[in-house]
Amino acid sequence: MDTTGAAGGRDAGGPGAAGETAARETAARETAARDVAARMASAAAAWLDSLEPGQRAVATGSAPSADAEADAERRRWFYTPTDHGGVTLGEQRPAQQQLAHQLVASGLSTAGYVTVATIIGLDNVLDMLEGWSVNWGRERGRDPGMYYLRVFGEPGRSGSWGWRFGGHHVSLNNLIVDGVVRSTTPCFLGADPAVSPLLGPPPLRPLAATEDLARELVRSLDPAQAGRAILLDRAPADIVAGNRSRVADGDRMLYLRDVWRRPFTEPELADRIARTDADAEQANGYGAGDYARLALTTHPKGLPASDLDASQRELLRSLLATYTERVPDGLSPQLDYSGDAVLDGVHLAWAGPTEPGKPLYYRLQGPRLLIEYDNTQRHANHAHAVWRDPAADFGYDVLGAHLAAHHR
Repeated sequence: MDTTGAAGGRDAGGPGAAGETAARETAARETAARDVAARMASAAAAWLDSLEPGQRAVATGSAPSADAEADAERRRWFYTPTDHGGVTLGEQRPAQQQLAHQLVASGLSTAGYVTVATIIGLDNVLDMLEGWSVNWGRERGRDPGMYYLRVFGEPGRSGSWGWRFGGHHVSLNNLIVDGVVRSTTPCFLGADPAVSPLLGPPPLRPLAATEDLARELVRSLDPAQAGRAILLDRAPADIVAGNRSRVADGDRMLYLRDVWRRPFTEPELADRIARTDADAEQANGYGAGDYARLALTTHPKGLPASDLDASQRELLRSLLATYTERVPDGLSPQLDYSGDAVLDGVHLAWAGPTEPGKPLYYRLQGPRLLIEYDNTQRHANHAHAVWRDPAADFGYDVLGAHLAAHHR
C-alpha cells in the first residue's frame, strides 16, 4: 500500500500538526493491517483444518517468495471462467464453503463482500440468459461453484503467507508478512450482465457507481479538459493490462484467447474464442494505431486531477473510493486522496462515447495506482473493474525487503 499521501493534506495547525496527524494515521493503518491479518489467519487456519487431506493438498501452495519463478503460481490471476487454482466452492461441503466465505469476507469491507457474493450469483443469471447452453469444456459452463480458494504458505503471525480467491469476474489477492496485511492487489471485480431486472424499478447493477461516477466526471469536463482526457471516441474490448502479473510500459490490450490458464485444444471452443475476438475488433474498429494510443505508459496519459475544479475533484475522490474501499476499514489508501498533492498525481483517461448505454473504457493512473474499467461486451452490458498497484502488486516490494532483512 502507498502511505505517502497521508502527509499531503493541508492542516490548519501548521507543519507540526500535519506531521502529528500523519503519524496517527500511519499508526492506525498499522493497527488495522495487523487486526485484519489476524482475522485472515484465523479464518484461513479454520478452513484448512476442515479439509480432507486430498482437498488440502490442492488448497495449499508454496509460501510467497521474492523469487518470481518460485512465486509464479501465486502471481497468476484470472477473471475468465478458467481454472484459477485451488479448491472450488463446489468441491466443498456446506460447512467448508461457509468457512471459505469467512476467509473471503475477512479481506473485504461489508460492501465489498456483498458485491463479490452478488457477482458469484450472477453466473446463474448469465446461464439463463445464454439459454443454459454455454460450454467451457466442463459439465456446467456458467457455474457459481467454480470459484477457487488457495492459501500460500502457513497462516500465522510470522513469516509470509497469502491467499487467493478467484472465479468468473472475481480475483482477490492478499499478502501478509509478519502478521501485517501488506498487499491487496490485484483486486478485480466484474459483472455479466452489468444490468439485470429486479421486481421493482431499480435494476441490479453491482458496479453502478464505478461507471456512473466516471461518466458524470467526464461529462462535466469543459472542451479543453475533455480534449486531454478522451483518448479515443471508441472503447476497446477489454481492460488493457489484462491479467498480466506485472504491468509494463507499452503493454497493449490482450485478446480473450490470452487470458485463460491454458489454450483451448477443443476445436469448437478455440473457434468460439477466435470468433469472439474477431467480432469485438470489428465492432470497435480498432487498428494498430488505436491499440498504441491506449497502451499503458509509465507516465500516465490523460487529464491530471490538478486541472480539475473543486467539484470535479470530489467526484474523482468518490470514484476512487468505489475501488479502494473494497477492502476493510484501515487498509484502504482512500484517505491518501484527501490530500491535494496525492490527488493531483492521478490522471483520467477515457475512450468511447459519454452517453449512457454506450461502450466505454476509462483509466485512473498515478503513483502506486492503476485502475481500469470497461463495459463494452454484450452490447455494453458486461463490465470489468480492476484496481492495481503497478509497483507492488502481490507485494513485490515487501517480499524483497523481508527477504533482505531475514536472510542476511
